[in-house]
Amino acid sequence: MSMWNPWRGCHRYSEGCKFCYIHKGDKRKGLCTNEIVKTDKFYAPALKNKNGTYKMKSGICYVCFSSDFLIEEADKWRAECWDMIKDRPDITFLFLTKRIDRFSQCIPDDWNDGYENVVVGCTVENQKMTDYRLKIFRDLPIKHKNIICQPMIGRINLSEYLDNIELVVVGGESDKNARMLDYDWVLDIRNQCIEHKTAFEFRQLGTHFIKDGKMYTLNTRDLCSQAKKAGINYYPPKE
Repeated sequence: MSMWNPWRGCHRYSEGCKFCYIHKGDKRKGLCTNEIVKTDKFYAPALKNKNGTYKMKSGICYVCFSSDFLIEEADKWRAECWDMIKDRPDITFLFLTKRIDRFSQCIPDDWNDGYENVVVGCTVENQKMTDYRLKIFRDLPIKHKNIICQPMIGRINLSEYLDNIELVVVGGESDKNARMLDYDWVLDIRNQCIEHKTAFEFRQLGTHFIKDGKMYTLNTRDLCSQAKKAGINYYPPKE
């Protein structure tokens, strides 16, 4: 898999952004996160070697993980990105967004019912954002849809939004002041996914994690490995 960040920088947008890893990482580097700028990797999917082959390999490419692909300041650059995405059907481009309400004004003229090689993940953190964003998301013409409940900061009911969803990802918040993640919330979403035969992945515990009524405080380096050890990922049988 590869990573493509055509621009960097973002603005906190909702409650889930409080301890955003982008802002924390930029602060350590002395960068201003609120300044959205093109990167020197902007044309990465289009670059070729001397023999004419693409430098970016086929497979999965994670897009804009240092920003939001639908952020307003990138409106003037996004059309070029769509052109590069369309020219690389051998790559599956995946981006996550909290700005799903901007999606319809950010797609190219030939989008129609979606590009086959684009996966869109709508990020939600609590029931309020779930009900707002997913009511929009479920009606959008997108061929491949994921729901990302990360950071999950409250119990969430996804049941009415799981039709045509390929994957639900759940994870907690990483910060010394992080809001806690209750394992019961995770299992509840897993059960909802099983009922709807939707794939489910538990990607990350929270720094503050409740299981069986007991609170645990975990090191950041252990959050993903401990989630994997839980062994609760679910993938529906292929029909």
